[in-house]
Amino acid sequence: MESIKQIFRIGHGPSSSHTMGPIRASQMFLEREHDAARFQVTLYGSLAATGKGHMTDKAILEELTPHRPTTIVWEPKVFLPFHPNGMKFEAFNANDECIDTWTVYSIGGGTLANEDFNELKTSEVYDLHYIKDIQALCERDGLAYWEYVAQHENSEIWDYLNEVWKVMQDAILRGLEAEGVLPGGLGLQRKASNYLIRAKGYGSNIKSRGMVYAYALAVSEENAAGGRIVTAPTCGSCGVLPAVLYHLRETRDFRDSRILRALATAGLFGNVVRTNASVSGAEVGCQGEVGVACAMAGAAANQLFGGSPAQIEYAAEMGLEHHLGLTCDPVCGLVQIPCIERNAFAAARALDANTYATFSDGKHRVCFDQVVEVMRQTGNDLPSLYKETSEGGLAKPYKRL
Repeated sequence: MESIKQIFRIGHGPSSSHTMGPIRASQMFLEREHDAARFQVTLYGSLAATGKGHMTDKAILEELTPHRPTTIVWEPKVFLPFHPNGMKFEAFNANDECIDTWTVYSIGGGTLANEDFNELKTSEVYDLHYIKDIQALCERDGLAYWEYVAQHENSEIWDYLNEVWKVMQDAILRGLEAEGVLPGGLGLQRKASNYLIRAKGYGSNIKSRGMVYAYALAVSEENAAGGRIVTAPTCGSCGVLPAVLYHLRETRDFRDSRILRALATAGLFGNVVRTNASVSGAEVGCQGEVGVACAMAGAAANQLFGGSPAQIEYAAEMGLEHHLGLTCDPVCGLVQIPCIERNAFAAARALDANTYATFSDGKHRVCFDQVVEVMRQTGNDLPSLYKETSEGGLAKPYKRL
């Protein structure tokens, strides 16, 4: 299992698989074919089906057209066997002869892979790949999950997590200040600032929940507008973890050093899912995005409140279990409806998972790793129309942009 840095990628929204991944792929192809006369990029499957709404073409063209003329070909009905998010890059010489072809896949969280390489398997940082084994080690040696992370990552991880936390906070603050309509054509108004104002007018319990909603909306709206965010584990689910951590920092005065440790724990749980299943909506549906984000946030919150390894695992397990089967059905291919609201609800559910686990002794029948496997199997069983193609579910009544 590789570094948790791969779970927390800093970049611009609205989609890690549809913008961050294609941007990186474009950069890699440009490096190997800088003498070409022109480029052509063919997008397949889910990447093509919701690419316009996710700004995939814009992301690729901004990388390639300053260097060479580039055309985009859309193939939403063609699903390549390796992964639903396929891209074929072609380079042509001055005689319009194809001189190079490279097919690569954006497999979630900005990660790339194909038959020849897989960024999920580039460098082993962790020797254990399952939470049950990590939990047993932590309980045996008296370690916290974040200490297990510290033992395996190099010392630079804390500087990296500090930058992650800074970007998360900045996204919340920008999102709370911004107003107006989100881009894309749905005419969706930003709501974070209004939720913040209304929350402050209520008593403590409703105010607390309203503030969490406002923070999650702020980050998710920034993502939808193409703002700078952190994948946690994806762009589409980037509002959940920051909302929970920011809320607890503001209401409980947790020091930033403790927040960074909570981030390390969250990253560990997300990394296990990424390694053993997927965080790609195109592969397993929204359960792999918002569901995993909820699990990460539940684990982080429970650690901040002093939970044992068993209680932290229980909080994460509930966060994911109760999102099983969640479809990825973005209206008009935009990361707006239902994505933005799902971030707010998942943040609240993560806090509920933390509370529930805190009341328990951490013992329960279904473990986190089992839920991850069920999520993987469920994702495999979901028809493609429920996996980021905008052809089913909530997206079906709406014409794709």
